[in-house]
Amino acid sequence: MVEHTLEVKDLTKVFATDDDTITAVDTVNFQLSGDEFFTMLGPSGCGKTTTLRMIAGLETCTAGNIIFDGQDYSRFSTFQRNIGMVFQSYALFPHLTLFENVAYGLRIRKMPKPEIKIRIDDMLRLLGLQDLSHRYPADLSGGQQQRVSIARALVYDPGLLLLDEPLANLDAKLRIEMREEIRRIQKELGIMTIYVTHDQEEAMSVSDRVAIFNHGRLMQVGKPKTVYTNPESIFVSDFIGKANFFPVHIAQRDKTSAKISLNNGHELKIDRLYQLIEEEHDQIAAGYDGTVMVRPEHIRIGPLSDSGLMRCIIKRVQFLGSFHRYLVESPQSARKVIVDSPREVSGIGEGDAASLVINTEDAQLFHFGDRG
Repeated sequence: MVEHTLEVKDLTKVFATDDDTITAVDTVNFQLSGDEFFTMLGPSGCGKTTTLRMIAGLETCTAGNIIFDGQDYSRFSTFQRNIGMVFQSYALFPHLTLFENVAYGLRIRKMPKPEIKIRIDDMLRLLGLQDLSHRYPADLSGGQQQRVSIARALVYDPGLLLLDEPLANLDAKLRIEMREEIRRIQKELGIMTIYVTHDQEEAMSVSDRVAIFNHGRLMQVGKPKTVYTNPESIFVSDFIGKANFFPVHIAQRDKTSAKISLNNGHELKIDRLYQLIEEEHDQIAAGYDGTVMVRPEHIRIGPLSDSGLMRCIIKRVQFLGSFHRYLVESPQSARKVIVDSPREVSGIGEGDAASLVINTEDAQLFHFGDRG
């Protein structure tokens, strides 16, 4: 099996409007190899789909290069790129049977009929569609139609598979089933895959690596666990999972740790330090030196006492199956604090006063760095 490589270098897309220009993708760089499952994740309008479309050849590049197996794909037409693509809308031909929909790309490539049948039979078996080959799209469920679009994208053995929010039109239960199916098929075939979604759970569950986009920029790339546990910006902290932020004063800081104080005077030592990116400087409250980010599972809630770092009022308690979520108000944070507990905290309910204790081993300090 050929091990493919992809390098996206300084990829940029600028759209001209009547009034101005819009930079949809701003100097994006990343590399893939082998059968990596790579997901581009971010809010609507962040540039992830435009990046995917440039890789596919459906959108021209303003600047930058797309190097696949040593060849500059930015110079090739879509047809020349040997890329399989799955769209959100399925894009099936309603007048063709399942078999003919999957065969369409092979017939365009003038592949011999016996080989077409062999390839399609193998692909339909892989996707569990072998008994439905005579049906038309209107006779298939949403999940079956999505499987057909995947089969059509894979049947001619592309070097790269692109999926643009492929599960957006499915219900919640089917989305979970299909994302696992896509991961299984992708690994079984050993095909490099780029997946676009705005669904965090979807991205975290299927990806080898995730790339977080915001305002056209690539904010962070890494394994899902790494991005969650070590976000490198306030945006990534807040976009991936849930995050709590507490403005702090820094009494002392070196390269490995900092002594900080909350606005109630309580002091903490933080060993995980991240310098703020320039565009996030304005997210620090006036008069403070930084902010401490803590995930909900790394805060403990307990009875009101002097040992608690922060006083709070319980505003809402939610039972979410495997854990209880407490939404609380505290003078130490400008917004509601989220606390996730594996079990209900005895004797503490909505409207009660309580204490919060931060697990400082898992807390992160975002600071300005050495200014001036």
